[in-house]
Amino acid sequence: MLTLVPRFQDYAWGSCEVIPDFLGHPRTEVPVAEAWFGAHPSAPSGTDADVDLRAYLAQAPEQRLGSDVVARFGGQLPYLLKLIAPVQPLSLQVHPNLEQARAGFSREAAVDIPPEQRNYPDANHKPELIYALTTFEAVCGFRAPRRAAELLAGLSAPLAGELLVLLRDQPSASGVHAAFAAVVQTSCADRVAQVVAQCAARLAAGQSPSPRTDAIVARLAERYPGDPGAVAALLLNPVTLQPGEVMFVPAGCVHAYLSGFGVEVMANSDNVLRAGLTAKHVDVPEVLATIDSVAAPPIRIAPEMLTEATGVFYAPVDDFELSLTRLLHDPGRPIPGRGPRVLLSLEGTPQVTTTTTQTLDLPRGQAVFIAADEGPLQATGTGTIVQADVP
Repeated sequence: MLTLVPRFQDYAWGSCEVIPDFLGHPRTEVPVAEAWFGAHPSAPSGTDADVDLRAYLAQAPEQRLGSDVVARFGGQLPYLLKLIAPVQPLSLQVHPNLEQARAGFSREAAVDIPPEQRNYPDANHKPELIYALTTFEAVCGFRAPRRAAELLAGLSAPLAGELLVLLRDQPSASGVHAAFAAVVQTSCADRVAQVVAQCAARLAAGQSPSPRTDAIVARLAERYPGDPGAVAALLLNPVTLQPGEVMFVPAGCVHAYLSGFGVEVMANSDNVLRAGLTAKHVDVPEVLATIDSVAAPPIRIAPEMLTEATGVFYAPVDDFELSLTRLLHDPGRPIPGRGPRVLLSLEGTPQVTTTTTQTLDLPRGQAVFIAADEGPLQATGTGTIVQADVP
């Protein structure tokens, strides 16, 4: 059992308070957007074994990852667990599937592209699951063409009219793709501003067909003036997760997280294709080649209760699953799971024990890695533990 030291990411949309407060660290002058608990090559977690987690796994992959994980994932920890704390909207983005990621990584590796301009820092897909610790706001996936057309119908701005024609002429996935392409390829800030102003006006007048969406459009435009990503929100589903709720974001799903605090688990990748709402590298053609434009509601996952204390959020991928265990003065309760695990304490100070190690206290914010060969896991005491493992 290894104690993990998170690797922090200081992206501009993060909070100087939320993650430091949760971990019991001093507040910072730079934003702490994410805390990574995993073995991604760009930012592997530190450990109490004098090596980072990636190096530790490489020393004995069969024992620490398990032969099945080595055979399936090439000796790599297949998932990455994070804390994420956006106080400002993230980029409008999409993640590639496995075939796209491998092709993109090979293509970029063959030419001299600066790291900050790469779309594919690794060759893996990046499906992800977000577990909300606070109210968590996002836009995710495309609305039905009919509903998007309803939101556009009351706007006289030329850009809105063009999108409306595309959706009415093709009330299908192809029409959605064409409308989204028309938005994100817009280079005229004035055309964007006209749509934003009209959304704000009808919201203020109490005449909005979707006050929630128009408020999101205004919020995005305030943060990123002239960015077409604000108008793209009219095509996307607004999402609010309450604490304890979970959303799965598959490859190809256009999304942007807006605010909140949560735990993320994803395939072990940092491949992000951006279409706007960011100062980072944007590649609209690559985004348009990657997106799934079939309209669908956000994928919310309910837990399957394996015991009275543990529920598992099963995502439709092979790389990870996430479980939550709540303890209340428990004298000893098994935590279901298999293979290499990462445990993170969310509240209280539960104690965890494996068959090969002594009991370890897990105060809030503490994470540990449990190797595949350490056997079944027991937890005692009071608290809440989130666990990532391999299906």
